Amino acid sequence: MVHYMDQNAAKLATAIGARVRQERSARGWTLDQLAGAASVSRRMVVSVEQGAVNPSVGTLLRLSDALGIGLPALVEPPKQTLVSVTRSGNGAELWTGAAGGRGVLVAGTTAPDVVELWDWSLEPGDRHASPAHAAGTKELVHVLEGPITVEVGDETVDLQTGDAVTFPGDVDHAYANTHGKPARFSLAVFEPGVGTAAALLEAHRG
Repeated sequence: MVHYMDQNAAKLATAIGARVRQERSARGWTLDQLAGAASVSRRMVVSVEQGAVNPSVGTLLRLSDALGIGLPALVEPPKQTLVSVTRSGNGAELWTGAAGGRGVLVAGTTAPDVVELWDWSLEPGDRHASPAHAAGTKELVHVLEGPITVEVGDETVDLQTGDAVTFPGDVDHAYANTHGKPARFSLAVFEPGVGTAAALLEAHRG
């Protein structure tokens, strides 16, 4: 899904595009090679590198996994210090709901074992559906303001303020607000072994 971009979204899209192009070039990959590795269209890779689109979280995950760097590294410039601080309001807003909710990546670690920390808000009627992530991915949700509904495969769990849930992220899942008031939750995503497949591919080619 491609979303309309405001000024901040356009700035983020440009930064993501530059990072994708940099990482692809560093590997000596063509546009077609990255598209194939990420299972996205060549047109999408071109649009992302040009900063012309605001791609879905799923597309960004596929690109970052294919490049072996993880999603946090794709949306943030390389850090020169041991401590990385994201000031309030400076997280990467990577999802906007139809009713006004937001998914903001506020912190993350580097490959190979990537941990992402998200600040999510869902307005009444908002629903974010996510396809299965890489094998072994785990997700943890802590509801700060509820209620919300979490769908994992065929299971549905209703959560209230203060509730938490852990579930596998390598199956289809979704977060939804089917209630009449805004909701907010913190999401942690653990994705082990990011870049392992890319490294093996490079070694095989070498």
